[in-house]
Amino acid sequence: TMRDPPSKPKTLKLEIRGQVQGVGFRWSLCAEARRLDLVGWVRNRRDGSVEALASGSADAIERLVAWARTGPAAARVSSVDAVEAFDAEGSFSDFEQRPSV
Repeated sequence: TMRDPPSKPKTLKLEIRGQVQGVGFRWSLCAEARRLDLVGWVRNRRDGSVEALASGSADAIERLVAWARTGPAAARVSSVDAVEAFDAEGSFSDFEQRPSV
């Protein structure tokens, strides 16, 4: 029988709202994403939210989304929106913090 091909990497765009700036959220998310072997980026937005793009195994992505719902100790997360991003795959070799937009 043919074996199933390894699962295709998944890429999600996350939008995290609440008290998520100035609390080490980007740094912590970056560290967590690297620990989970994900690639992508995280940045603050002028509207007070944090935006991230993460790519990797579906399991690791799920764990990152679960982590983002709480975030670091000082954060107060009110919502995490996650949508699949199909156009951004394979363009990163690491997980980085980007300048605010």
